[in-house]
Amino acid sequence: MRRHAGLGLCSACWQRHPDRPFVRAESLIAELGEHPDWLRDFAADLAAKYCVSRACTMITSLGRLLLDEQPNHPQALLERSRRSGRSMGSLARALETFFTGHGMAMATDQAERLAAGRRQRRIDAVPETLRSAVDAFADFMMRSRERARRAGTRPRSDGTIEAALAIMRDLARFLAGERGKQDWALTDVHDVEAFLAGSPKARKRRLVVLGQFFRFARSRKIVLVDPSRGLTSRGVSGFTGATLTLDQQRVLFRRWTTGPAVHPHEALLGMLALLHGASSREVKMLQTADLDPHARTTRLGDRPHPVPLDPASWAVLERCLAHREAQRTDNPHVMVTRQTKSGRGPASTAYVSHVLDACGFPPRMIRCTRLLDLVNTMDPKLVAAAFGMDPEATMIYLSDRIDETRLAEWTTAKE
Repeated sequence: MRRHAGLGLCSACWQRHPDRPFVRAESLIAELGEHPDWLRDFAADLAAKYCVSRACTMITSLGRLLLDEQPNHPQALLERSRRSGRSMGSLARALETFFTGHGMAMATDQAERLAAGRRQRRIDAVPETLRSAVDAFADFMMRSRERARRAGTRPRSDGTIEAALAIMRDLARFLAGERGKQDWALTDVHDVEAFLAGSPKARKRRLVVLGQFFRFARSRKIVLVDPSRGLTSRGVSGFTGATLTLDQQRVLFRRWTTGPAVHPHEALLGMLALLHGASSREVKMLQTADLDPHARTTRLGDRPHPVPLDPASWAVLERCLAHREAQRTDNPHVMVTRQTKSGRGPASTAYVSHVLDACGFPPRMIRCTRLLDLVNTMDPKLVAAAFGMDPEATMIYLSDRIDETRLAEWTTAKE
Protein backbone atom coordinates (compact mmCIF):
# COMPACT_ATOMS: atom_id res chain seq x y z
CA MET A 1 0.00 0.00 0.00
CA ARG A 2 1.42 3.38 -1.01
CA ARG A 3 1.69 5.96 1.74
CA HIS A 4 2.09 9.69 1.54
CA ALA A 5 5.68 10.54 2.35
CA GLY A 6 4.92 13.58 4.52
CA LEU A 7 1.91 12.45 6.56
CA GLY A 8 2.21 8.66 6.49
CA LEU A 9 -1.26 8.21 5.01
CA CYS A 10 -2.38 5.71 2.42
CA SER A 11 -3.25 7.09 -0.99
CA ALA A 12 -7.02 6.83 -0.46
CA CYS A 13 -6.86 8.70 2.87
CA TRP A 14 -4.57 11.35 1.42
CA GLN A 15 -6.98 11.97 -1.46
CA ARG A 16 -9.65 12.89 1.12
CA HIS A 17 -7.40 14.78 3.53
CA PRO A 18 -8.73 18.33 4.16
CA ASP A 19 -5.19 19.79 4.07
CA ARG A 20 -4.57 18.59 0.54
CA PRO A 21 -5.82 21.81 -1.21
CA PHE A 22 -3.53 23.92 1.00
CA VAL A 23 -0.56 21.65 0.26
CA ARG A 24 -1.33 21.93 -3.46
CA ALA A 25 -1.51 25.72 -3.14
CA GLU A 26 1.84 25.89 -1.34
CA SER A 27 3.41 23.72 -4.05
CA LEU A 28 2.03 26.10 -6.68
CA ILE A 29 3.40 29.11 -4.78
CA ALA A 30 6.84 27.51 -4.64
CA GLU A 31 6.67 26.78 -8.36
CA LEU A 32 5.62 30.33 -9.23
CA GLY A 33 8.20 32.18 -7.18
CA GLU A 34 6.41 35.54 -7.35
CA HIS A 35 2.84 34.57 -6.58
CA PRO A 36 -0.31 36.72 -6.31
CA ASP A 37 -1.12 37.93 -2.82
CA TRP A 38 -4.64 36.51 -3.03
CA LEU A 39 -3.65 32.93 -3.91
CA ARG A 40 -3.69 31.53 -0.36
CA ASP A 41 -7.04 33.17 0.41
CA PHE A 42 -8.49 31.79 -2.81
CA ALA A 43 -7.30 28.28 -1.94
CA ALA A 44 -8.94 28.59 1.48
CA ASP A 45 -12.15 29.76 -0.20
CA LEU A 46 -12.12 26.73 -2.51
CA ALA A 47 -11.43 24.35 0.38
CA ALA A 48 -14.42 25.72 2.28
CA LYS A 49 -16.88 25.44 -0.64
CA TYR A 50 -15.81 22.36 -2.61
CA CYS A 51 -14.76 18.80 -1.91
CA VAL A 52 -11.04 18.06 -1.65
CA SER A 53 -10.60 16.59 -5.13
CA ARG A 54 -12.56 19.37 -6.87
CA ALA A 55 -10.64 22.09 -5.00
CA CYS A 56 -7.28 20.53 -5.94
CA THR A 57 -8.33 20.18 -9.57
CA MET A 58 -9.30 23.84 -9.71
CA ILE A 59 -6.02 24.94 -8.09
CA THR A 60 -4.13 22.89 -10.67
CA SER A 61 -6.10 24.50 -13.50
CA LEU A 62 -5.42 27.91 -11.99
CA GLY A 63 -1.71 27.07 -11.88
CA ARG A 64 -1.66 26.44 -15.63
CA LEU A 65 -3.12 29.90 -16.19
CA LEU A 66 -0.66 31.55 -13.83
CA LEU A 67 2.33 29.83 -15.47
CA ASP A 68 1.58 30.98 -19.00
CA GLU A 69 3.01 34.19 -20.41
CA GLN A 70 -0.27 36.14 -20.27
CA PRO A 71 -1.04 38.93 -17.75
CA ASN A 72 -2.03 37.60 -14.35
CA HIS A 73 -3.97 40.51 -12.90
CA PRO A 74 -7.44 39.41 -11.67
CA GLN A 75 -9.55 40.74 -14.56
CA ALA A 76 -7.35 39.20 -17.27
CA LEU A 77 -7.11 35.93 -15.35
CA LEU A 78 -10.88 35.78 -14.98
CA GLU A 79 -11.41 36.27 -18.71
CA ARG A 80 -8.88 33.57 -19.64
CA SER A 81 -10.41 31.07 -17.24
CA ARG A 82 -13.80 31.16 -18.99
CA ARG A 83 -14.76 28.24 -21.18
CA SER A 84 -16.51 28.66 -24.48
CA GLY A 85 -20.10 27.54 -24.62
CA ARG A 86 -23.09 27.96 -22.35
CA SER A 87 -21.15 27.30 -19.13
CA MET A 88 -18.04 29.30 -18.31
CA GLY A 89 -16.77 26.53 -16.01
CA SER A 90 -16.52 26.03 -12.26
CA LEU A 91 -13.09 27.69 -12.01
CA ALA A 92 -14.31 30.86 -13.73
CA ARG A 93 -17.40 30.97 -11.49
CA ALA A 94 -15.25 30.56 -8.37
CA LEU A 95 -12.81 33.24 -9.51
CA GLU A 96 -15.64 35.62 -10.36
CA THR A 97 -17.26 35.16 -6.95
CA PHE A 98 -13.92 35.61 -5.14
CA PHE A 99 -12.65 38.59 -7.16
CA THR A 100 -15.93 40.51 -7.17
CA GLY A 101 -16.45 39.82 -3.48
CA HIS A 102 -13.03 41.28 -2.69
CA GLY A 103 -13.34 44.19 -5.13
CA MET A 104 -10.48 43.01 -7.36
CA ALA A 105 -12.37 42.54 -10.65
CA MET A 106 -15.66 43.28 -12.37
CA ALA A 107 -18.25 40.60 -13.05
CA THR A 108 -18.19 38.90 -16.44
CA ASP A 109 -20.83 39.29 -19.13
CA GLN A 110 -21.77 35.61 -18.93
CA ALA A 111 -25.46 36.38 -18.36
CA GLU A 112 -25.51 38.63 -21.42
CA ARG A 113 -23.77 35.97 -23.51
CA LEU A 114 -26.29 33.32 -22.49
CA ALA A 115 -29.18 35.67 -23.25
CA ALA A 116 -27.69 36.48 -26.67
CA GLY A 117 -27.42 32.76 -27.38
CA ARG A 118 -31.03 32.16 -26.45
CA ARG A 119 -32.16 35.00 -28.70
CA GLN A 120 -30.10 33.69 -31.60
CA ARG A 121 -31.49 30.16 -31.24
CA ARG A 122 -35.03 31.52 -31.50
CA ILE A 123 -34.12 33.57 -34.56
CA ASP A 124 -32.39 30.61 -36.23
CA ALA A 125 -35.56 28.54 -35.76
CA VAL A 126 -37.53 30.96 -37.98
CA PRO A 127 -37.93 29.80 -41.61
CA GLU A 128 -35.21 31.34 -43.75
CA THR A 129 -37.53 33.38 -45.95
CA LEU A 130 -39.01 35.14 -42.91
CA ARG A 131 -35.90 35.29 -40.73
CA SER A 132 -34.44 38.64 -41.72
CA ALA A 133 -37.46 40.61 -40.47
CA VAL A 134 -37.44 38.81 -37.10
CA ASP A 135 -33.70 39.43 -36.81
CA ALA A 136 -34.25 43.14 -37.45
CA PHE A 137 -37.09 43.15 -34.90
CA ALA A 138 -34.73 41.64 -32.29
CA ASP A 139 -32.16 44.38 -32.97
CA PHE A 140 -34.92 46.98 -32.65
CA MET A 141 -35.95 45.64 -29.23
CA MET A 142 -32.34 45.61 -28.04
CA ARG A 143 -31.81 49.22 -29.14
CA SER A 144 -35.07 50.22 -27.46
CA ARG A 145 -33.87 48.62 -24.25
CA GLU A 146 -30.64 50.58 -24.33
CA ARG A 147 -32.55 53.83 -24.88
CA ALA A 148 -34.84 52.98 -21.98
CA ARG A 149 -31.86 52.35 -19.72
CA ARG A 150 -30.29 55.69 -20.62
CA ALA A 151 -33.61 57.48 -20.13
CA GLY A 152 -34.20 55.85 -16.75
CA THR A 153 -37.48 54.22 -17.78
CA ARG A 154 -38.39 50.54 -17.51
CA PRO A 155 -36.40 48.55 -20.10
CA ARG A 156 -37.43 45.17 -21.46
CA SER A 157 -35.88 42.23 -19.62
CA ASP A 158 -34.13 39.36 -21.39
CA GLY A 159 -37.09 37.13 -20.64
CA THR A 160 -39.52 39.57 -22.26
CA ILE A 161 -37.44 39.84 -25.43
CA GLU A 162 -36.98 36.07 -25.63
CA ALA A 163 -40.71 35.48 -25.17
CA ALA A 164 -41.47 37.96 -27.98
CA LEU A 165 -39.01 36.23 -30.30
CA ALA A 166 -40.52 32.85 -29.43
CA ILE A 167 -43.97 34.14 -30.43
CA MET A 168 -42.62 35.47 -33.73
CA ARG A 169 -40.87 32.16 -34.34
CA ASP A 170 -44.14 30.29 -33.81
CA LEU A 171 -46.02 32.69 -36.10
CA ALA A 172 -43.40 32.35 -38.84
CA ARG A 173 -43.57 28.56 -38.65
CA PHE A 174 -47.36 28.74 -38.77
CA LEU A 175 -47.35 30.98 -41.84
CA ALA A 176 -44.78 28.89 -43.71
CA GLY A 177 -46.02 25.46 -42.69
CA GLU A 178 -49.80 25.75 -42.50
CA ARG A 179 -50.67 28.82 -44.58
CA GLY A 180 -48.03 28.41 -47.29
CA LYS A 181 -46.82 32.02 -47.08
CA GLN A 182 -43.13 32.90 -47.38
CA ASP A 183 -43.42 36.68 -47.16
CA TRP A 184 -44.57 38.84 -44.26
CA ALA A 185 -46.35 41.16 -46.72
CA LEU A 186 -48.80 38.35 -47.54
CA THR A 187 -50.00 38.04 -43.94
CA ASP A 188 -53.63 39.06 -43.46
CA VAL A 189 -56.02 39.27 -40.54
CA HIS A 190 -57.32 35.74 -41.15
CA ASP A 191 -53.81 34.34 -40.70
CA VAL A 192 -53.39 36.22 -37.44
CA GLU A 193 -56.79 35.07 -36.16
CA ALA A 194 -56.01 31.46 -37.01
CA PHE A 195 -52.67 31.70 -35.22
CA LEU A 196 -54.24 33.24 -32.11
CA ALA A 197 -56.96 30.59 -32.07
CA GLY A 198 -54.29 27.90 -31.66
CA SER A 199 -53.63 29.01 -28.08
CA PRO A 200 -56.61 30.88 -26.62
CA LYS A 201 -55.05 31.37 -23.18
CA ALA A 202 -52.03 33.14 -24.70
CA ARG A 203 -54.12 35.31 -27.03
CA LYS A 204 -53.64 38.55 -25.10
CA ARG A 205 -49.86 38.22 -24.79
CA ARG A 206 -49.46 37.07 -28.38
CA LEU A 207 -51.57 39.92 -29.70
CA VAL A 208 -49.42 42.48 -27.87
CA VAL A 209 -46.25 41.10 -29.45
CA LEU A 210 -47.80 40.84 -32.91
CA GLY A 211 -48.91 44.46 -32.69
CA GLN A 212 -45.36 45.53 -31.80
CA PHE A 213 -43.85 43.51 -34.64
CA PHE A 214 -46.24 44.62 -37.38
CA ARG A 215 -45.95 48.28 -36.37
CA PHE A 216 -42.19 47.88 -36.64
CA ALA A 217 -42.52 46.04 -39.98
CA ARG A 218 -44.82 48.73 -41.36
CA SER A 219 -42.37 51.47 -40.41
CA ARG A 220 -39.65 49.56 -42.29
CA LYS A 221 -41.88 48.98 -45.34
CA ILE A 222 -41.79 45.22 -44.78
CA VAL A 223 -45.60 45.15 -44.80
CA LEU A 224 -48.06 47.70 -46.17
CA VAL A 225 -50.79 47.23 -43.55
CA ASP A 226 -50.86 45.98 -39.97
CA PRO A 227 -52.97 42.76 -40.02
CA SER A 228 -53.26 42.79 -36.21
CA ARG A 229 -54.77 46.26 -36.06
CA GLY A 230 -58.34 46.24 -34.82
CA LEU A 231 -58.09 42.83 -33.16
CA THR A 232 -58.93 42.60 -29.48
CA SER A 233 -58.01 40.07 -26.88
CA ARG A 234 -61.66 39.55 -25.90
CA GLY A 235 -60.48 37.87 -22.73
CA VAL A 236 -62.14 38.19 -19.37
CA SER A 237 -60.44 40.67 -17.06
CA GLY A 238 -61.14 38.73 -13.88
CA PHE A 239 -59.24 35.86 -12.35
CA THR A 240 -59.92 32.56 -14.13
CA GLY A 241 -57.16 30.33 -12.78
CA ALA A 242 -57.52 27.22 -10.64
CA THR A 243 -57.48 27.36 -6.85
CA LEU A 244 -57.22 24.88 -4.00
CA THR A 245 -60.15 23.59 -1.99
CA LEU A 246 -60.10 23.85 1.79
CA ASP A 247 -59.41 20.12 2.13
CA GLN A 248 -56.48 20.36 -0.26
CA GLN A 249 -55.06 23.25 1.76
CA ARG A 250 -55.31 21.19 4.95
CA VAL A 251 -53.48 18.29 3.31
CA LEU A 252 -50.67 20.57 2.14
CA PHE A 253 -50.38 22.23 5.54
CA ARG A 254 -49.98 18.86 7.26
CA ARG A 255 -47.49 17.74 4.59
CA TRP A 256 -45.22 20.73 5.08
CA THR A 257 -45.43 20.90 8.88
CA THR A 258 -45.33 17.21 9.84
CA GLY A 259 -43.77 15.41 6.86
CA PRO A 260 -40.13 14.58 7.78
CA ALA A 261 -39.28 13.45 4.24
CA VAL A 262 -40.34 16.73 2.60
CA HIS A 263 -37.43 18.82 1.32
CA PRO A 264 -36.95 22.07 3.30
CA HIS A 265 -37.14 24.16 0.14
CA GLU A 266 -40.52 22.67 -0.76
CA ALA A 267 -41.86 23.28 2.74
CA LEU A 268 -40.58 26.89 2.80
CA LEU A 269 -41.98 27.88 -0.59
CA GLY A 270 -45.25 26.07 0.06
CA MET A 271 -45.91 27.52 3.50
CA LEU A 272 -45.03 31.10 2.54
CA ALA A 273 -47.27 30.84 -0.52
CA LEU A 274 -50.13 29.12 1.32
CA LEU A 275 -50.27 31.38 4.39
CA HIS A 276 -48.58 34.61 3.29
CA GLY A 277 -49.24 34.74 -0.47
CA ALA A 278 -45.52 34.79 -1.29
CA SER A 279 -44.48 34.47 -4.92
CA SER A 280 -41.68 32.20 -6.10
CA ARG A 281 -39.47 35.21 -6.76
CA GLU A 282 -40.00 36.59 -3.26
CA VAL A 283 -38.94 33.28 -1.74
CA LYS A 284 -35.90 32.69 -3.93
CA MET A 285 -34.65 36.26 -3.32
CA LEU A 286 -35.15 35.99 0.46
CA GLN A 287 -31.85 36.51 2.33
CA THR A 288 -30.79 35.85 5.91
CA ALA A 289 -30.39 39.61 6.43
CA ASP A 290 -34.15 39.97 5.82
CA LEU A 291 -34.99 37.87 8.88
CA ASP A 292 -35.64 39.21 12.38
CA PRO A 293 -35.41 36.24 14.82
CA HIS A 294 -36.53 38.28 17.82
CA ALA A 295 -39.71 39.65 16.24
CA ARG A 296 -40.08 36.57 13.99
CA THR A 297 -40.68 38.70 10.93
CA THR A 298 -39.19 38.75 7.44
CA ARG A 299 -38.98 41.03 4.46
CA LEU A 300 -40.59 39.65 1.32
CA GLY A 301 -39.89 41.27 -2.03
CA ASP A 302 -41.16 44.84 -2.38
CA ARG A 303 -43.62 44.64 0.49
CA PRO A 304 -43.42 47.90 2.46
CA HIS A 305 -43.61 46.29 5.91
CA PRO A 306 -42.06 43.20 7.53
CA VAL A 307 -44.27 40.12 7.38
CA PRO A 308 -44.99 38.48 10.78
CA LEU A 309 -44.58 34.71 10.62
CA ASP A 310 -46.78 32.29 12.53
CA PRO A 311 -45.12 29.49 14.58
CA ALA A 312 -45.62 26.90 11.83
CA SER A 313 -44.05 29.10 9.15
CA TRP A 314 -41.14 30.05 11.43
CA ALA A 315 -40.47 26.37 12.21
CA VAL A 316 -40.30 25.62 8.48
CA LEU A 317 -37.98 28.60 7.99
CA GLU A 318 -35.65 27.38 10.76
CA ARG A 319 -35.54 23.95 9.12
CA CYS A 320 -34.54 25.57 5.83
CA LEU A 321 -31.84 27.61 7.61
CA ALA A 322 -30.47 24.39 9.17
CA HIS A 323 -30.33 22.85 5.69
CA ARG A 324 -28.44 25.93 4.47
CA GLU A 325 -26.02 25.78 7.41
CA ALA A 326 -25.19 22.16 6.62
CA GLN A 327 -23.94 23.21 3.18
CA ARG A 328 -21.25 25.51 4.67
CA THR A 329 -21.95 28.30 2.23
CA ASP A 330 -21.39 32.05 2.15
CA ASN A 331 -24.39 32.57 -0.10
CA PRO A 332 -26.63 35.13 1.65
CA HIS A 333 -29.89 33.63 0.35
CA VAL A 334 -32.06 31.35 2.48
CA MET A 335 -32.75 28.94 -0.38
CA VAL A 336 -29.33 27.61 -1.44
CA THR A 337 -28.84 24.78 -3.93
CA ARG A 338 -25.81 22.71 -4.90
CA GLN A 339 -25.25 25.01 -7.87
CA THR A 340 -25.46 28.26 -5.87
CA LYS A 341 -23.73 27.29 -2.62
CA SER A 342 -20.31 28.26 -4.02
CA GLY A 343 -21.54 31.67 -5.24
CA ARG A 344 -23.76 34.46 -4.02
CA GLY A 345 -26.61 34.38 -6.52
CA PRO A 346 -30.18 33.14 -5.89
CA ALA A 347 -31.52 29.77 -6.94
CA SER A 348 -32.40 29.56 -10.61
CA THR A 349 -35.93 30.16 -11.82
CA ALA A 350 -36.02 26.65 -13.29
CA TYR A 351 -35.18 25.13 -9.90
CA VAL A 352 -37.78 27.14 -8.01
CA SER A 353 -40.47 26.36 -10.58
CA HIS A 354 -40.06 22.62 -9.87
CA VAL A 355 -39.64 22.74 -6.09
CA LEU A 356 -43.32 21.94 -5.50
CA ASP A 357 -43.58 19.16 -8.10
CA ALA A 358 -43.73 16.52 -5.38
CA CYS A 359 -46.89 17.98 -3.82
CA GLY A 360 -48.69 18.13 -7.16
CA PHE A 361 -49.64 21.82 -7.14
CA PRO A 362 -47.75 24.74 -8.76
CA PRO A 363 -46.69 27.74 -6.65
CA ARG A 364 -48.92 30.12 -8.61
CA MET A 365 -52.08 28.15 -7.80
CA ILE A 366 -51.25 28.12 -4.08
CA ARG A 367 -50.49 31.84 -4.02
CA CYS A 368 -53.60 32.76 -5.99
CA THR A 369 -55.70 30.78 -3.53
CA ARG A 370 -54.45 32.94 -0.69
CA LEU A 371 -54.82 36.20 -2.60
CA LEU A 372 -58.35 35.28 -3.67
CA ASP A 373 -59.33 34.61 -0.08
CA LEU A 374 -57.78 37.84 1.25
CA VAL A 375 -59.24 40.09 -1.44
CA ASN A 376 -62.77 38.74 -0.98
CA THR A 377 -62.71 38.93 2.83
CA MET A 378 -60.84 42.23 3.21
CA ASP A 379 -60.55 45.57 1.45
CA PRO A 380 -58.63 45.00 -1.84
CA LYS A 381 -56.78 48.28 -1.31
CA LEU A 382 -55.49 47.10 2.05
CA VAL A 383 -54.30 43.86 0.48
CA ALA A 384 -52.55 45.81 -2.28
CA ALA A 385 -50.85 48.05 0.28
CA ALA A 386 -49.70 45.08 2.39
CA PHE A 387 -48.34 43.17 -0.60
CA GLY A 388 -46.75 46.17 -2.33
CA MET A 389 -49.02 45.74 -5.37
CA ASP A 390 -50.98 48.20 -7.50
CA PRO A 391 -54.66 48.40 -6.46
CA GLU A 392 -55.66 47.33 -9.97
CA ALA A 393 -53.65 44.12 -9.57
CA THR A 394 -55.84 42.91 -6.71
CA MET A 395 -59.12 43.85 -8.38
CA ILE A 396 -58.91 40.96 -10.82
CA TYR A 397 -59.35 38.56 -7.90
CA LEU A 398 -62.58 40.35 -7.00
CA SER A 399 -64.17 40.15 -10.46
CA ASP A 400 -67.31 38.01 -10.63
CA ARG A 401 -67.01 37.30 -6.90
CA ILE A 402 -68.51 40.47 -5.41
CA ASP A 403 -71.14 39.83 -2.75
CA GLU A 404 -74.48 40.91 -4.24
CA THR A 405 -75.88 41.95 -0.85
CA ARG A 406 -72.91 44.25 -0.34
CA LEU A 407 -73.55 45.87 -3.73
CA ALA A 408 -77.25 46.30 -2.88
CA GLU A 409 -76.44 48.04 0.41
CA TRP A 410 -74.02 50.37 -1.39
CA THR A 411 -76.70 51.27 -3.96
CA THR A 412 -79.31 51.97 -1.28
CA ALA A 413 -76.96 54.19 0.70
CA LYS A 414 -76.08 56.15 -2.43
CA GLU A 415 -79.72 56.79 -3.21
